[in-house]
Amino acid sequence: MKEGFKCGVVAIAGRPNVGKSTFLNKVTGSKLAIVTPKPQTTRDRILGIFSGDDGQILFHDTPGIHESSKPMNRRMVARAISALADADVVLMMTDATRPEQAIREDATVIARVRESGKPAVLAINKIDRIDKPLLLPLMSEYMKHGNFAAVIPISARKGGGVNDVVKELLRMLPAGEPLFPEDELSDRPLRFLAAEIIREKVTLLTHQEVPYSTAVTIESWTDGSARKATRIEATIHVERDSQKAIVIGQGGSLLQRIGTQARVEIEELAGSRVMLSLNVVTEDNWTESDKNLDRLLGE
Repeated sequence: MKEGFKCGVVAIAGRPNVGKSTFLNKVTGSKLAIVTPKPQTTRDRILGIFSGDDGQILFHDTPGIHESSKPMNRRMVARAISALADADVVLMMTDATRPEQAIREDATVIARVRESGKPAVLAINKIDRIDKPLLLPLMSEYMKHGNFAAVIPISARKGGGVNDVVKELLRMLPAGEPLFPEDELSDRPLRFLAAEIIREKVTLLTHQEVPYSTAVTIESWTDGSARKATRIEATIHVERDSQKAIVIGQGGSLLQRIGTQARVEIEELAGSRVMLSLNVVTEDNWTESDKNLDRLLGE
């Protein structure tokens, strides 16, 4: 191991839709976390592994921290807060596009990060969408409200400032040997990533309440070979028959689009041809039932 090599866990925390998953994908150079314009897309902790010459960072992408009375949302927030407790360092992310409201909107997240007692870095994302004269005052305001070791402006989508964040995090992590091979990008199995990709396509291709009422489970998976395609059967779960009709579309047209788009991305991850079969079922009000949340989202 190189002298001074660092290794540790960094929890990425923030309110919904500030770019946490986009950052993780940019850092790892691979699509590990699904990304949509809709808030609360991420539902679980997803481990992304960055391996560099000077250290290895185990990033935990987490659901957005927000106030909610809905059982599924409360579970998502609990997972995010649990990730803070398990981390060596917290990377808090915020969105620069509403600077006049940012501190107020981030009050809950700042409080949770402070309560964790962990050293923290703040990344102010989407700086390509803010008037430059507003950026320095915003950075100063965050330094007043949070005990951050550094405040770094970034554009997760374009990559600007991302390397600066990685360098700062490595500086703060403990010395240690790498915990994963340098070519490994996540501890999540391919089945999980495939289900997430399918859910992403449902989210992107449907509207209104459908994305928030959708879960995807993999029913069967048969690995392929040089001559045979990998065969995957998956179920899309929704809460109402009206949502089922939307996901299927007229004559099955939308379900076919979902399957086609998902299959292309799953093939890239699997490194082989894929035959994807999708089914849609109605699970009445599954997001309101702890039993169904356990079954469809897991613990």
